[in-house]
Amino acid sequence: MSSSLTIVLSSFYFLAAISIWLGLVSLRGGVRFARYLKNELAKSYPEFRPFVTVMVPCRGIDDGLAENVLAILAQDYPLFEIIFVSDSAADQALTIVKEACLSLDQQTGPASRIVIAGPSTDTGQKVHNLRAAVAEADAQSEVFAFVDTDARPPRTWLRHLVAPLRDPEIGAATGYRWFVAPGGFASHLRSVWNAAIASALGAQSEKNFCWGGSTAIRRATFERLCIAERWRGAASDDFMLTCALHEAGLPIKFVPQCLTPSFEGCSFRELIEFTTRQLKITRAYAPHLWKAVLIGSALFVLTFFGGITLVIARAAIGLPLITLVLLLLIILGLGVTKSYLRLRAVRRVISDPRLRSFATMLAHVAWWPIASALFLFNGLAAAISRRIDWRGITYELKSPNETVIIRRER
Repeated sequence: MSSSLTIVLSSFYFLAAISIWLGLVSLRGGVRFARYLKNELAKSYPEFRPFVTVMVPCRGIDDGLAENVLAILAQDYPLFEIIFVSDSAADQALTIVKEACLSLDQQTGPASRIVIAGPSTDTGQKVHNLRAAVAEADAQSEVFAFVDTDARPPRTWLRHLVAPLRDPEIGAATGYRWFVAPGGFASHLRSVWNAAIASALGAQSEKNFCWGGSTAIRRATFERLCIAERWRGAASDDFMLTCALHEAGLPIKFVPQCLTPSFEGCSFRELIEFTTRQLKITRAYAPHLWKAVLIGSALFVLTFFGGITLVIARAAIGLPLITLVLLLLIILGLGVTKSYLRLRAVRRVISDPRLRSFATMLAHVAWWPIASALFLFNGLAAAISRRIDWRGITYELKSPNETVIIRRER
């Protein structure tokens, strides 16, 4: 019995040492993320205001859709057009889009129009919509920008997103989504889960990735890399764009001012669906990242939650606990510190008071171990299935360029 306990304890110490080292590396990344945001926010880029086509793929009604569309229409940018694109003229989102467009002064607002792409047969519907929108872009457009309908960009979003492209060596500029939870356990946990991905962006432009909900690219670069053709058969627009830019050796600039809030709440079921879908897409398009997430989250869960179990078991039989508890506190403290630094940094960009609430603070500093366990669940789910549900359509992700539509609600 004592021999078994010794083996278990030694195994825990070994795993704890690895977890602490990884925690230190992760904390360093969090410090770099916070420092990058602070430095970038203090910079001012030279004027660069080419004509831009903003493409907005639609399907279904998101929470706060009217406000999101108005935010896109109200960009502080001199000359741009907006293309709203959906698979069907009967899409209820288009009714809200039309009402929002009519509410603006047509003399001062941007030119906007609606494109009907029709249903996709062998490509993700969003990607299919974007390919149709690209084909309709104004001939004078020099930059393509993409934004999702669940995002609410600030007035300066487009100006900041386009500015880095003044340097023709920059492949693309990107922001990222930040969930501002309206309340509830599932919504807060989704925000914490997503925050871990946001802080992977930063100064290392060659390692950054594009987020399709807030990305800009020069039209010349888009066409030179044949992105529209590379999208054929794909389910993920941003993964394919990222791969093309990395292959071409073109850096991706992360623009902190383009961290874009999303104000949607979610149920527990929607939380699981969203997070698992992200990992399934990651497995299909970047299997090395999926493996890293799977291994890293498995190691953390085994160490942290296994360590808690070990503490409880040893307490029950009266064995010493100090070293075990100290190691667990170190692991916890590293994660808490990173989460706090990340949240504080993002508050510099997104001024919504909910980010300063006690509930949000508590979620980010205390729930990240639960988010890590959720990453493990998502990674395991991605290991056994490549089927995803996305806005009423069920897809099978056969490969990066082969998407099979299994079922469509409408």
